Amino acid sequence: MVESRLRVIEGRPGPEVPVAWDPWEFQALCVEAFVASWRARGFSPVTVDNDIGLLERTLQALGRPAWDVTPEDIDRVVGGLAVEGRAPSTRRGYVQIFKGFHRFLQARKAAEIEAAFGVRLVCPVDEFNASRHVGDDSPALLPPPTPERVEEFFEFLKARIATARKYAPAARDYALFRTLYHAGLRSEEASLLDRPDVHFGRGPFGKLHVRFGKGAHTSGPRPRWVPMLDQLDLVLRWFLDDVRGRFPDSSALFADESGGHLHQGTVRNRLRYLMELEGRPAADRFSPHALRRACATHNYERGVDLVAIQQLLGHWTVSSTMRYVRPSATFIEDAYRRAVTTTLGELSGEEPTP
Repeated sequence: MVESRLRVIEGRPGPEVPVAWDPWEFQALCVEAFVASWRARGFSPVTVDNDIGLLERTLQALGRPAWDVTPEDIDRVVGGLAVEGRAPSTRRGYVQIFKGFHRFLQARKAAEIEAAFGVRLVCPVDEFNASRHVGDDSPALLPPPTPERVEEFFEFLKARIATARKYAPAARDYALFRTLYHAGLRSEEASLLDRPDVHFGRGPFGKLHVRFGKGAHTSGPRPRWVPMLDQLDLVLRWFLDDVRGRFPDSSALFADESGGHLHQGTVRNRLRYLMELEGRPAADRFSPHALRRACATHNYERGVDLVAIQQLLGHWTVSSTMRYVRPSATFIEDAYRRAVTTTLGELSGEEPTP
């Protein structure tokens, strides 16, 4: 019989586990590591600073280390923000920043947390408390202004040019907001346009070179070419020929009275002032961004291809564009009538009426 013997093999010592860690001190170190990962991924300093503040506010509101947070804690914090009247996008920001931090802990710190505190990480953000997208329960759900309402506002701006104390700013406002609507630009994109960015000879309608289009996080500006549809080219020709020279000489297309680029905040405030001046009820007022959504919706309603609208607005995906489209209450009926009219016209050999 073969004699069996046991042999003791010396192994290396296991990793040292911190003993009696202070949970708040350990969480502070985890936050530092999380922020370092942002910088490693190339996030801009401004983004990092903003997100650090948001993460600190979120953790302070939760009142316990992230690994001890429960779904009820998330409910409490998000519900409290709602009671305070905080915007849906703000509530969503709290949930998203915590979820990202918790994901980081699961990927990088799970073993240390379990060894030091006896907690196995499970994310407390679930389908019942995950904040919905800002577009799902915010005023963005409201339909944009109708074509008739937009046209009424432009008529008001046009009439004001003749009576305003200062001709140049009134005429600039008319051209600016027509550009926001017909080109579907963001306020910042329009405010940063320069005169050389207007190319009347490019394409059948002329195009705007939007050099500072919004890009994804850390990707920098995403330039695009935007056609000047619905006779926007005529409006901008008039503006450049008759109005722009009344402002100080500079490269800015839509200049303030010192010749500099209008700030995007000034664009918002200017529209708010003009709507108050127009005297319409609060329900009839809209924001610069609502003009962009109106551009998407109205073009979609009149049959422009969704991918074309996506390219016009500068979205990365069609799904982003679809969140902008809010068809009118009679959209289905109108589409049906157009389809039936076209079909009957083809059968009878007659041209369909628009």
